[in-house]
Amino acid sequence: MKRIFFTVFILTITWSGFAQKTEFTHQDTLRGSITPEREWWDLTYYHLSVAVNPNDSSFMGSNLIQYRVSEPKQVIQIDLQPPMKINRIIQDGVEQNYTRDGNAWFVALNKTQTTGDVNELLVEYSGKPKVSRRPPWDGGVSWRKDVNGNDFITTTVQGDGASLWWPCKDHPYDEPDSMLISITFPEHLMDVSNGRLRKVEQNENGTKTAHWFVNNPINGYGVNINIGNYVHWHEVYKGEKGDLDCDYWVLDYNLKKAKKHFKQAPMMLEAFEHWFGPYPFYEDGYKLVEVPYPGMEHQSSVTYGNGFENGYGGRDISGSGWGHKFDFIIVHESGHEWFANSITNWDEADMWIHESFIAYSENLFVDYYWGKNASAEYCRGTRQNIYNDRPVLGIHGVNYPGSGDMYPKGSNMLHTMRQIIDNDEEWRQLLRDLGQHFYHKTVKTTEIEKYIIEKTGRDFQPVFNQFLRDTRIPTFEYALQDGELKYRWANCVDDFNMMLKVYINGELTWLQPTQRWATLAPEQTVKSVEVDKDFYVASFCISDTENK
Repeated sequence: MKRIFFTVFILTITWSGFAQKTEFTHQDTLRGSITPEREWWDLTYYHLSVAVNPNDSSFMGSNLIQYRVSEPKQVIQIDLQPPMKINRIIQDGVEQNYTRDGNAWFVALNKTQTTGDVNELLVEYSGKPKVSRRPPWDGGVSWRKDVNGNDFITTTVQGDGASLWWPCKDHPYDEPDSMLISITFPEHLMDVSNGRLRKVEQNENGTKTAHWFVNNPINGYGVNINIGNYVHWHEVYKGEKGDLDCDYWVLDYNLKKAKKHFKQAPMMLEAFEHWFGPYPFYEDGYKLVEVPYPGMEHQSSVTYGNGFENGYGGRDISGSGWGHKFDFIIVHESGHEWFANSITNWDEADMWIHESFIAYSENLFVDYYWGKNASAEYCRGTRQNIYNDRPVLGIHGVNYPGSGDMYPKGSNMLHTMRQIIDNDEEWRQLLRDLGQHFYHKTVKTTEIEKYIIEKTGRDFQPVFNQFLRDTRIPTFEYALQDGELKYRWANCVDDFNMMLKVYINGELTWLQPTQRWATLAPEQTVKSVEVDKDFYVASFCISDTENK
């Protein structure tokens, strides 16, 4: 969305590309749908090799795309956005013919594609990729300098697409099982990308090449380049699955304060392994990498630019005071290793799966270290950032995510569901079960909904419909009449029947309103009704006349 605030939901989406619109283009469909030229092949491996030239802001390289044929078709779609261009496409040593339709390149394969075969396609490309003017909200490559005049080069592409700087299958539903990333850069600097560093080669032309191997499935927007005058230190976190290698890369002059401030990283790991289960990428390790923008959830290469201070840019996005207790970027962006990188949305419309769970992870971090009441205060505080401008669930098939409300509203939906479950250990186990069941998978909204409903035995579908698909705040309407309480849900979707915790004369009572008026006649006259403040709902006491 064009509307950018200093609050949390500016952090991980390039909203400038998603202004509200009612019409979608042919290019939106080519990018956002599983086209016939995408559906017949399954990614298995990438080897991305890129030479980065800061002298003219250009990239030159290739991507070896390995895939398994699931249906015998002959035309394959590769995505690469201008001003980047494809120079050659080769299969089995033979150049292939291709045509271009905007950002999509359609390759007519010479070799017969047989079901079950694993084939490779080498795509050679070059150009000057789009420059990001305001990363991470504006996708592209950032060509910066550090305070000592050294090149400081980074990539950020969520929403705008990995195809801004490298040729790939640019749709979230399909991920390679593993990936090798080989980046060539000026020899006095260092590149930090995803996965584990295999080796650094010295080249004859004053450059080096770093080879990073990702041993797990990886989403396209999570692949990144970070080139700078980095220094590095290493520690081992004793986690649920054993030793986890943690590596930290910062600019040389920030080493001292970074070593102190990044002590929050193992604190984050401890809290999130408690709530979500083991860190999802032990094989690839965990990295925190300094960049010249706020931060991003690049898989196993989480980027950080929050000034080595707590809050978000020094501010508490909840206004509760608890947001000053921790570094928002370390917690939020690292939390995405569980929801975004391990559990990945199947379509951009399903992005709430990333952002709602991880906006709520901030509350869980607060809960782990400062208690449940502090966590609840933090979550309620984020309601000031909800605008109810459009649904949290986006539009499928056109690369269109939902409202930025997916952060605070989605978080408050989950917080409300936690109150309904009313058992902290059951809630924790649900979150851990989600992490295990959808481990390293791309998922649809309906799959998440179905799993939670079946796992909890509670019909949360009306709750999901209300908070994900509607913009209204459900309103608990009630009236006190002749000592009785009359009540119902209003301003809500059909069949909304969410359980609600209220305090009648100060005593806790559970109700399950519907859109029909119901009556509660307790032994004592009803004098006061208060809705539990941890439910994200409105309440309204109407007059007896209105009730009649």
